Amino acid sequence: MSGHTPGRLRRLTSVLAAAALALTLPQAANAADEPADRSAEDQLAAEAKLEHAAVPPGPLTFGAEALSAVEDAAADAAAGASCGISAEEATAMALAPIWPEIVTGTLDTPSPMTLSRFDNQEGLYDPAGRDGLFFNPGVGLWQMDSAGLGTDNTAGEAIDSEWVSDLAVPYIVDKYCGAINGGSGAPDARATAWSDWNACSGGECDTVYWRAFNDGVTADENVDRYGGAEPRTCEYQGGTYDCLFVDIANAQGADWWAAPDAGRSPLPHPFYVLRDDSGDSTEEVRVFLGEDSGHGTDVTVTRPFGGDARDSLTWTDDQGLCDTTESRGAC
Repeated sequence: MSGHTPGRLRRLTSVLAAAALALTLPQAANAADEPADRSAEDQLAAEAKLEHAAVPPGPLTFGAEALSAVEDAAADAAAGASCGISAEEATAMALAPIWPEIVTGTLDTPSPMTLSRFDNQEGLYDPAGRDGLFFNPGVGLWQMDSAGLGTDNTAGEAIDSEWVSDLAVPYIVDKYCGAINGGSGAPDARATAWSDWNACSGGECDTVYWRAFNDGVTADENVDRYGGAEPRTCEYQGGTYDCLFVDIANAQGADWWAAPDAGRSPLPHPFYVLRDDSGDSTEEVRVFLGEDSGHGTDVTVTRPFGGDARDSLTWTDDQGLCDTTESRGAC
């Protein structure tokens, strides 16, 4: 969600935030791995994601609000596409990476709240080493990651299935048409459209594409627009913002990722997320309230738009926010 009313944006953006913390004054983070270690850890994360890409057989279900948003965005993208593509093809193509990326084990409705569990880079951790203060970089249905497609949006926007559909769907269609117009056949063009998602590299997304296109996708009324996250209004650093409260205990749909032993990275304590565009640059802000984390102090993590969370986070102690919707936090 944006710092103001989010609306349905048609531009490529998405990110997350977090970084360095001292017991006294805030300081810039310098917790990223050495290049060789970082490269090795990135490869391990990619391999882990690919290992979990297989999608079990059975009917595909999708949150009702999210499905409507995808279908609307696909119809618009197909109508304005630079190549021949139907709204149905665009819908199936946009949905195809989601199950390989975020559903593993039992087939279930993808959760818009999904947080990545395979990234374990040092720069994502609280420099003070406190449990549950971790910046999951991949977020939402399309796992928007600040290392790439999600570099200019927040976790809140990535979780908001309406907001992110208006970003991800036309992006996928545009890449497909670019490949088609460059001479590729349809299968190769679809692979190009999905190249941002590592889980698609083994061909699983094409399998899901045909399942969605031929058999359809059933709307699940039990999974809402935010997958269990809750829109709030927050006061932060003298400003009033739309914010999202993310508590993995409330995840709707596929929640395998919310189990402690489900992945390589830690589970985060509940946190708030907002977009702060009040200064010269835009930042994603995540706030862990002390009352939620049990660490006795509020901790804020920020990431500048354009920065990769793995090496651009700033962690600050004793800086929180006021959730004016629920009258909690630093009110």
